[in-house]
Amino acid sequence: MNKIRSGDKVIVIAGRDKGKTGNVVSRTDADRVLVEGVNTVKKHAKPNPMKGVTGGIVEKTMPIHQSNVAIFNGATGKADRVGIKVLADGKKVRVYKSSGEEIKVA
Repeated sequence: MNKIRSGDKVIVIAGRDKGKTGNVVSRTDADRVLVEGVNTVKKHAKPNPMKGVTGGIVEKTMPIHQSNVAIFNGATGKADRVGIKVLADGKKVRVYKSSGEEIKVA
């Protein structure tokens, strides 16, 4: 079970974008997540008239390693750790470690 999933609000805890928050757009692979507005780079794109692409400098969001982000707890306004809790019916849910309340995906 992944502790960080698509749709979660996360805060960056390490790197040049430390302190920024954003929503997870997708998981690119087992270790990296794509967070909107975080880890943006400028790519130089060549023009391609066959595809109708104009050249120039394009801002692109790149994936960030999941160890550099933490889930954002809206109640406390801080980063929090994620725990797994097994309910009575055998279903697993994610909970905040600090408060024990269930994480709701928006």
